[in-house]
Amino acid sequence: MIRLNAFLAGLIFGFGLLLAGMANPAKVLAFLDLAGAWDPSLALVMAGAIGVAVIPLNWARKREHSLLGAPMQLPVKREVDARLIGGSLLFGVGWGIAGICPGPVMVLLPTWQWQAFLFLSAMLAGMYLFATLERRRRS
Repeated sequence: MIRLNAFLAGLIFGFGLLLAGMANPAKVLAFLDLAGAWDPSLALVMAGAIGVAVIPLNWARKREHSLLGAPMQLPVKREVDARLIGGSLLFGVGWGIAGICPGPVMVLLPTWQWQAFLFLSAMLAGMYLFATLERRRRS
């Protein structure tokens, strides 16, 4: 049941990305082009997403288990450190270069666009590098 709900949530999220234009790299790059032909529509999408998420996140913070009985796993770290800033910068640079981020890349894969596969490869390589560096840091 948990996997079915996760699948359905992902499917709804993917359709939302398509509907909002977040899976269109040209639209995303137009949003990021503050000095050129800026397209503010994705800012409205992000504001709407934050607005929709506020109530469920506040509800989740007060619970130990989800509606399906799984343990609630919310981030607990609150401080801003070099790792957070570095990761955010790396994410932003990648998003700015490609116009794609992890959610939309999964939506784009079935279209067989080479950019989606290149981005996914770079993302997986980055995840592998992070995991390797984390293991070294902890040992």
